[in-house]
Parts: sequence; C-alpha cells; structure tokens
Amino acid sequence: MRHHDLVVIGAGSGNAVVDDSFADLDVAIVEERWFGGTCLNAGCIPSKMLAHAAQVARTVREAGTYDVGAGPGRLHWRPARDRVFRRLDAEREQGRKGREDQDFITVYEGRARFTAPRTLRIERSDADAVDVHATHVVIAAGGRPLIPPPVADSGLPYETSDTVMRLNDPPRRPAILGGGYIAAELAEVFAATGSAVTIVEKERRLLGPQDETVADRFTELVRSRYDLRLGRELTRVGGRPGALRLTLDDGSTVDADMLLVAVGRTPNSDRLDLGAGGVATHDDGRVIVDRYQRTSAEGVFALGDISSPVPLKHVANREAEVVAHNLRHPDDLISCDHERVPAAVFTQPQIASVGLTEQECRDRVPEYAVGTAAYADTAYGWAMEDTTGFCKVLAEPHSGRLLGAHLMGAQAPTLIQPLVLAVALGIDAATLAGSAYWIHPALTEVVENALLDLDLDPGVDLDR
Repeated sequence: MRHHDLVVIGAGSGNAVVDDSFADLDVAIVEERWFGGTCLNAGCIPSKMLAHAAQVARTVREAGTYDVGAGPGRLHWRPARDRVFRRLDAEREQGRKGREDQDFITVYEGRARFTAPRTLRIERSDADAVDVHATHVVIAAGGRPLIPPPVADSGLPYETSDTVMRLNDPPRRPAILGGGYIAAELAEVFAATGSAVTIVEKERRLLGPQDETVADRFTELVRSRYDLRLGRELTRVGGRPGALRLTLDDGSTVDADMLLVAVGRTPNSDRLDLGAGGVATHDDGRVIVDRYQRTSAEGVFALGDISSPVPLKHVANREAEVVAHNLRHPDDLISCDHERVPAAVFTQPQIASVGLTEQECRDRVPEYAVGTAAYADTAYGWAMEDTTGFCKVLAEPHSGRLLGAHLMGAQAPTLIQPLVLAVALGIDAATLAGSAYWIHPALTEVVENALLDLDLDPGVDLDR
C-alpha cells in the first residue's frame, strides 16, 4: 500500500489547499469527475458567463429606453455555450496537466472511499483500484444536485445545473422546479434565448432565503417574464421525453419539453464510506468540522460543500486557505468565520446581501433600525432610468452597528462591498456614511443614502 503525506479528495477548492509550500511532502489529489470542481465546470463560472450574456441581450432589447436603436436582443445559444465551455474546458485540462507535471503530486482519477482511518481505496474506471494511506487527508468532495422522488421515480429525463448548460439546443418550454438562485439565474438565461419559462416553487415567493423586501419585489418583477406556479409542489412527472407533463399538488399541470431540477444540493458524503474512516456527519450529511476545519477523525480535515454551513465558492476558498495554514502550522491554528458571509444572485436585476435579513432581525434582535434608498433617487439612477433598484440596511439604533445589508439592482454584488467591509470590521453606520467621500454622481450614492436614512438614537451622528 502506497503512503502519502497528504491526500486531498476533490480537485475543486481542495486543489487550492496545495501550493509550493507543500513541495517537501508527498501529496496526492483524487478527482472523480471534474478537475476544477463544480464552480469551474458546471456552477458559478459558466452560469455567470451565460447570465452576463443574457443581461447584455436584455439591455439590447430595452435600448429604446435610452433612445438607442438596436436589434431584437436574443442570446444565440450554441455560439454562447461553445464560447463559454471552450474556455472553461481548456482551463480544466490546463489545471489537471499542471498538477500532473509537479514532481511532488500524484493525481488519481477515480472515486475515493475510506476503508480504515486515513486509508482509502481509489476505484478507477480504466484501471485496478489502488489502496493508499496518508498522514493527513482533506475531504473536499463537494456536493451534487438534489433530486426529489417524483422526478427520480418517474423514469423520464431531466436536467440539473450539472448538465443543462451543455445542451446542444435551448428548450422551447422549460419547466424549472425550484425557486432559489440557481433557478432564477438559469431562468434568465433561457428566457434570453426565447424560451417560455415556467417556475414551480413550493414557497409563495422566489428567493425565499433573501430579505423579505428583496424576495417580494423580485417575485413581482418577474411575474411578467415567467409563468410562476408558487405555493405548489410537484406530485408527478408524466408524458414522454420532449413532451413532459408535470402534475402539481392542486391538480394543475405544466407541459414542458424539458425539466430542470434546481431544488437544492446535497453533500457527497454518502459516497465516501466515512464511517470506516471515523468521520462523523450531521443529520443532513455534512461532515462535522470544528472551527479549524478538523473532522472527528485525527489527521482529517474537510472543506467546501461537503461540510460547510454556507455552500458558496468564496467560502470554500477561504476554508481551503484555513486548512492549508493549519496543515503547515499545527501549533498556530487559524479559524474560518461563517457568520458574515456575503452572497449574490446574478439575475436581472442583480441581488446582493450580507448579514441578517429583516425577518431574522425580528426574531433575533431586540431593536433594529431600517434605512432604504432607491436607485431612482440618485443622479446615476436617473441616467439608468432605473425604477426598481434599491438598497436596504439594518442597524442597531443605539450604536449604529450594521446588522445586515441588501441590494437589488445594477451592480449590486459590487456596490455591497463597502457594507461587507463595515459588517466584517465593525464599522458603524455613522462612520461609514460620514468619514469618507462618496463620489457624485456615482451609483454608490444609493448606499450612502440608505445609511443616512437610518433612524438611529440621538447621539449617533450620521451627518458628521
């Protein structure tokens, strides 16, 4: 049995653990499917490249708003898809080859599973299985789309975010099961190709985990774009390939030529025989880790979607930095904070958030103040003819400490960054609003105006 100093299971964010500081060790990287992980191959990067193209198409369609003549503004699917994946597939192969060319790294293609503590069997499709032992193991095997029973049991074809962006042709009448960020982003992409989109969501509004104001306003905005079946659950999938019929719990039906399942993701922990390795999991399958990303098994760390309470790529990357440091500096451990993680949804309009939502404030904070500002009330908002964008901030009335922030509108993921820094560094609303210049007439004034709108206790000076 071959011994390695370190084995990393998963070449997504797990690949980021290993840099040249590990060159004195014997390192192995095991990847079953995609070098670069979900993000590069079927997740945040291709979806955002296509979402940006869809937003350009919408800008072209709406060019008349600005007295600009333009064409019909439709996304041409195959050229766009080929442009995206030609680049990303090359990046994947370049990343794999780069690792294979490093003398201190062995790349195994196959599925790893524990057979004993820090002992793995790597099952390969084109070769015999190989058994390895390691001083340290990093579990970074990610997750996969969750498939509910009515779909899984139907025997009929369906797509997920893993597959749908590589289709040869866009669907004409796609039905999307789920109302979260994956569903919302891909609905925008397919609508830009001319597809007639239906969204089936069990909650009464889309993007339910977002702040209630964002979720409500976004849902109302897209009612005219899609056929929304909200507050409904799927009970049966019938018909035939290319001509599906979805039956909902109220007896209504949806006819579609493609079903995209986007109801969530589940960790891949059930594929690793973690019990044999002494690695404990939560009830939902996530690997249990402490604040240093250590599992219940000695010498075994975990990171990313297989363990994280916040399954986002930037979180996985931060966790990879933590694991890398802690492997190299066991006497000087650092931790990862999951309390103030920002997130974005690349729809039209874009959405960004950090910290608590207002519904969470009601449940968890004795008192809070709300400040809001509209894009339409800023000079650059006038230039954009924006009538729907807004910024909302939540703060403690007595201290001005920011509790949360939410934006919906153009460039929201960029505009939120000063608020992310304030929440992370403990900068109060008065200091943020009054200590630095805010460029006029830049769109950042919507953030400044939301801060100034906060009704804080006397003595908290927002105009200093």
